Amino acid sequence: MSQEAFAEKCGFARTYMSRVETGGVNPSLDALQTFATALKMPLSELFAGM
Repeated sequence: MSQEAFAEKCGFARTYMSRVETGGVNPSLDALQTFATALKMPLSELFAGM
């Protein structure tokens, strides 16, 4: 999935997603939950293996 498509699916601007990807901004817990929901996985799975 492209960054633009994922941003649209999450309801965020593509520029915000770009900054998250490059480490320019730290996403909030709410944003992380939105990512997990868009990926159809539990939030805890985003942190698995860290």
